[in-house]
Amino acid sequence: MPSPYSWRRALFGAAALTMAAFASAAAAEPVTLAQALDRAQAGSPVISAAEANVRAAEGRARQAGLPPNPEISVEVENFSGTGPYEGMSSSESTFAVEQRLELGGKRGARRNAAQAEVEAARLRVSVARADVARDVRGAYAEALAAESRALLARQAAERAEDLARVVTTLVDVGREPPLRALRAQAAVEEARAKAQAADSDAAAARRALATLIAADEASVELVAVSLPEATGLPQGLIDPTQSLDVKLAEAETEAARAAVKRERTGATPDVTLQAGIRRFEDSGDQAVVFGFSAPIPVIDRNQGNVAAARADADAAEANQRLALAESIRRTRDAEASLGAAEARVLVLETRTVPQAEEALRLARLGYEAGKFPLLEVIDAQDALATAREDLIAARLDRARAIAALIRAAAR
Repeated sequence: MPSPYSWRRALFGAAALTMAAFASAAAAEPVTLAQALDRAQAGSPVISAAEANVRAAEGRARQAGLPPNPEISVEVENFSGTGPYEGMSSSESTFAVEQRLELGGKRGARRNAAQAEVEAARLRVSVARADVARDVRGAYAEALAAESRALLARQAAERAEDLARVVTTLVDVGREPPLRALRAQAAVEEARAKAQAADSDAAAARRALATLIAADEASVELVAVSLPEATGLPQGLIDPTQSLDVKLAEAETEAARAAVKRERTGATPDVTLQAGIRRFEDSGDQAVVFGFSAPIPVIDRNQGNVAAARADADAAEANQRLALAESIRRTRDAEASLGAAEARVLVLETRTVPQAEEALRLARLGYEAGKFPLLEVIDAQDALATAREDLIAARLDRARAIAALIRAAAR
């Protein structure tokens, strides 16, 4: 007989578990797919970094439109020498202002190239938002599927335990050999192990989702949704040539071409104008000075930077072609996957799973009536579990395809 101490310890342990369960339930917060999407958009570091890059590009664009600053120069000659040039009495002082004039359209080309970079940066924000939304939809569907598998595994364990109790009763009355009870108990242990593994997978899926939406895993309680209706699946055919990836590749190509024009203007030399006043200390007279200077482009004509910019433009054009091909492939693959997943879900929901449930019910009745062996019941249980797992997998494939199509339709 257990000691009073063991009873008290069991009682306190049960109370502690109950309090923990209540605390967990109180801390858990139902999170719909729409709420998860909003949280991810608001707190994603990927989006924050893309937005910061836009601000940086805008700052560079402002800087690119500014002309060179004027310069002031002071020059003193003919002092602290020998003879009549001793001291400052014969010195000459020149005060001048210099201004470099950019020729060849440098400032306009520089400004256009910087503005093209701004447009590309803004598109990268849209791409980041679309990617985050796709990842959240996928993670939410993965978490729902993992929880469904965990529930399915627990139900399978309960059925195995119930069957083991029936087998034990039949063994006790002599209708089954003891070996049947061992076989049923082994099935129970296997089902419990699968349920534990499924619970672990579900927790990992919730952690993955919680990471995306900047939440604590323990506080996330999923709300089951009908994904085709709840995720904003676009109607009709999607034009893959207008996807964000294609538009970004086009913007990057335009930016690369603008960079080529900017570098070509570097071959035109700038002219620096100088104007000032010169004072002669020995007579107190003053005179105006004027001058200009320009480099002679016989060695450096910016040819290296022009060649590099042309190569970058060639690479951008190649990436644009690749982006278009990839966009078409991903969109068509997602459409095909969605059609196949919808067909699988329909068959599994309307035929396969109901038939497996009925087969298990008949097998149980037949076994308890002594018409079927135990293996028939176990096989029926396995068939039902497989059918339900296939249904979960088909629904997950459908959700992934929907997420991919929404991503392809993002603008």
